[in-house]
Amino acid sequence: MTSATLIRACRDFNPGRRFASLGGLALLVVLIAVMPLLYVVYNSLQLSTDQWFQLWGSRLPELLWNTLSLAALVAIGCVLLGVSSAWWIARRDFPGRRLATWLMILPLTVPTYVFAHIYTTLLEAEGWLGRLWLGLFGDTATLPDLYNIWGVTLILSLAGFSYVFLLARTALSQSTQSLEEAARIQGARSAEVFWRINLPLLRPALAAGLAVVVLHVLSDFGAVSMLRFQTFTLSIYLQMSGRFDYQAAAGLALILVLLSLTFLVLERFFRSRQRYYSTRQGRQQPLRQATRLETGLIWLWLGVITLLAFGLPLAWMLSWSWQAWSQELINHEFWGYTANSLLVAVIAASLAVIAAFPVAFYNARKRSTGSQALLQFSSVGFVLPGPVIALGILSLLLAQLPFLYGGLAALLIAVVIRFLPLAVQAQDAAMAQLTPSLEQAGRSLGAGPLENLWRIVLPMIRNGLATAWVLVFIDTLKELPATLILRPTGFDTLPVRIWIEASEEMLELAAPAALMLVIGTLPVLWIMMRSHGNDVGSRPT
Repeated sequence: MTSATLIRACRDFNPGRRFASLGGLALLVVLIAVMPLLYVVYNSLQLSTDQWFQLWGSRLPELLWNTLSLAALVAIGCVLLGVSSAWWIARRDFPGRRLATWLMILPLTVPTYVFAHIYTTLLEAEGWLGRLWLGLFGDTATLPDLYNIWGVTLILSLAGFSYVFLLARTALSQSTQSLEEAARIQGARSAEVFWRINLPLLRPALAAGLAVVVLHVLSDFGAVSMLRFQTFTLSIYLQMSGRFDYQAAAGLALILVLLSLTFLVLERFFRSRQRYYSTRQGRQQPLRQATRLETGLIWLWLGVITLLAFGLPLAWMLSWSWQAWSQELINHEFWGYTANSLLVAVIAASLAVIAAFPVAFYNARKRSTGSQALLQFSSVGFVLPGPVIALGILSLLLAQLPFLYGGLAALLIAVVIRFLPLAVQAQDAAMAQLTPSLEQAGRSLGAGPLENLWRIVLPMIRNGLATAWVLVFIDTLKELPATLILRPTGFDTLPVRIWIEASEEMLELAAPAALMLVIGTLPVLWIMMRSHGNDVGSRPT
C-alpha cells in the first residue's frame, strides 16, 4: 500500500459519524429494554393516595415481612452450605476433589419450581422420604410440611447455595498463607485464624454471593407459587391473573423493583471491593493433603449436600421418566412442548445476541460516561422479575400495540428484555480483548466498516457471541412466569407443563419435562466453569 492510499483511507474514515450511528442503535435497544419498567412506574403512579394506603393496610406489611425474612433465611442457608463446601475444596487435597467441585454446581441445573415439586412429592406419605420418615418415627408421626417459610427456605437454599460456593471458592483459593502463619506464630488456634483472618478477607465474596442469592429470592416465582407462600412475585401474578387489577400489580412491582435495585447496588459495590482484594493477592493458596479422617468427613458432608441438592431430584426425575416412557406417555404432545421451548429459546437467544451487539460494541469503542450508562441501563432485566416484565409488556401492548397482544411476539419481547444483560455482558467481555489496531489495519487496507465488521470484529469475538447465545438460550428454556402470562393460547412450553402437571399431580408427565430442562442446562455449567478457570487439579500442594 502506498502512503497516498493510506492517507486517503484515513481521510475517508469518519469515526465520529460511525460512533453516532452505533450510539443511536445502542440507545434504541436500551429504550426498548427499559420500556416495561417505565410502564410499571407510570401505572403505579396512577394509584391514588387512598389506594396506596389501602395497599399498605391490606398487603404490603405481610409481603415485605415474608419476602425479606425469606431472603435472610435463604442467605443464611446458602452461607452454611456454600462456605463449608468451598472451604474443604479450596484448602484440602483429597481423592475426587475435581468431581466434588462439579457436584457442588450441578444443583444450578435444576429450576426452583422443579425442586419444590419434587420435594413436596417425596415428602408425601407414599413418597420416598415420606416412607423413610414414617419408618423411622412410626406411622402416626407427622410428615414435615414444606408449605411454609421453612419449606421454601430449604428449597431455595438447596437451589441457590452454588452461587455462594463459586465465589467463596475463588476467594479462598487466593493465598493468605503469610497472614495465617503470622497469626499462628502469635499463638492463634485454627478457629481463631478462620474467624480473625479468613472470614474478614472472605467478606467481599460473601457479600457479592449473598446479593446474587437475594436477587434470585426476590425474583423467584416458581418455588413460592408451588409452595403457596405469599411474596411479591406471587402476589403480582395473582393480581394480574386472578383479579385483573393491573394498577395494584404495578404498585407491588414498583416496590419489588426498588428492593431489587438496592441489592443490585450492594452487589456491584462489594464486587468492586472483591476485585481489589484479588489483585493484591494473586498467588494461589497451597493445598494441604487431607488425612484419612478428614477425607471421610469431607465426603460425608459433601455427599449429604449432593444427595439432597442433586441426587434425590435426579433419581426422582429418572424414575418417573422411565415410568412415563414405559406407559408410552412421552408422545407427540410432549415433543410438541419441547419444540415450543426450543423455538422460543432459539429465537430469543438470537434476537438478544443481535440486540446486545451495538450496546457492547459502542461501549468497547467509545468508553465514555454515556456508553457506560447505556451498558448499565441495558441490564435493567436483572432487577425486573418475570411477572414485572410481563406486566410492563402487557401494559405497553394494550396501550400502544394491541395487535401484538396474545401473540408469540409479546413473549419474545419479554424474554429478550429479561435476559439481554447476559448477552451484553458476555459480548462486552469478549470485545475487551479486541485490539483496535486490527480494525485500523483493515481500514488502512481499504476495508469499509461493514467489511471490517464481517472479516475482523465478528471472527475475533465469535466465542463471546457463542457464550452469549448459550446463556440466553438456557435461561429462556427455564423461564416460567413471563411465559405463563404472555404465551399464546395453546402454546405451552416445558416449564409451563411442569407447572400445570405438578398442580394436577401428574408426576409421570412432569418428570420427563424436568429432566429435559436439566439436560439442556448442562452446557451452561461447562461455560461457567471454563470462565472460572477450573483449576482444581493443578493447584500447588
